[in-house]
Amino acid sequence: MARWAQFEIDAPGLAMEDKRLFYQFGVGLGFLATIRENGGPRLHPICPILAAGGLYAFIVPSPKRTDLRRDGRYALHCYPPEELDDEFCVMGRATEVADPAVRAQVAAAYHHPVQEQWILFGFDVERCLHAKYRYRGDWPPTYTKWIEQSLREG
Repeated sequence: MARWAQFEIDAPGLAMEDKRLFYQFGVGLGFLATIRENGGPRLHPICPILAAGGLYAFIVPSPKRTDLRRDGRYALHCYPPEELDDEFCVMGRATEVADPAVRAQVAAAYHHPVQEQWILFGFDVERCLHAKYRYRGDWPPTYTKWIEQSLREG
């Protein structure tokens, strides 16, 4: 698994485009898929943060936090742009980050004051998918890139 910084080294153009999709509305926005205790999926909107060389999110007390603590597997998909159906999704494992220095760096990059009871999770990247379209409703995509093996080795 790789940190976001390794993804930027492995695929710099792709990482830049994907960062643009996460931050297209100013604040980072995405949909986080986690695994419920019964094995079913759960989907939540979150605000991902690219800072301190990683992909992070502060998770408030919630079912998604319970899911991530029990089973760190996740998928994180960007919000779709208004004018196109472009998409970006990363998958891997999330872990709690206890390091106060990293927490402070990520909190400084966040758009809202961070509360003490929020837990910082780091999202390692195992796989990602990026698809670009010419216009809304276009199929198939004009460009699709699936990265997996290089990120695992990084």
